[in-house]
Amino acid sequence: MPDQQVKSKKRVTDHGEVFTAEREVRAMCDLVDSECQRIDSRFLEPACGEGAFLTEILRRKLAVVKRQYGKSPADFERYCVMALSSIYGVELLPDNAAICRDKLFGIWDRAYTAGMKKQASDRCREIARYLLRKNILCGDALTLLQADGSPIIFAEWSFTVGNRVQRRDFRLNELMAGSEKQMSLDMRGWEYDPVTDAFIPAPIQTYPLTDYRRLDDYE
Repeated sequence: MPDQQVKSKKRVTDHGEVFTAEREVRAMCDLVDSECQRIDSRFLEPACGEGAFLTEILRRKLAVVKRQYGKSPADFERYCVMALSSIYGVELLPDNAAICRDKLFGIWDRAYTAGMKKQASDRCREIARYLLRKNILCGDALTLLQADGSPIIFAEWSFTVGNRVQRRDFRLNELMAGSEKQMSLDMRGWEYDPVTDAFIPAPIQTYPLTDYRRLDDYE
């Protein structure tokens, strides 16, 4: 059923689950459309459900990739991966998280296949799936814990020179604390991030640079 906002009364009662209608999603994304037009701009949806907002944001990013890099397969593939790597979500219910990943992959894969045609790579599709497993997590955005009780940890994927990517892992609770901190002399281990205009903690782990087509080698 298109634009369905409620799956069941029980889910509403138990979890307060009500999905945002597509019209409202588009209108709200229009308010930050300049950020949606930036391929590398990072978005985190703390209660992402089935991905209504994240899918709309990804569509807009991929439209920019097609417009700017559609004539160069190598650049098109690289920026398709970059666009997907910038999408993050936390969802309490496992079935919703799985649906969100599948929807995002479907949107990405259709755009990727149409743009790359015969040069489309199953290896790149594997990397897309890997990024979604890392970026769309099942957990509680209020407690900042995953379903197994461990802290929510997100990987930051920073494209550097050429096709190389730097991965840094951060705990979500520390990132959120950093956005509320004011600059002070005792902020050792924190750094100012000009992208978010906030202080962020030191990463809990930093990985060697690697080609974006080998990101899953980190595991």
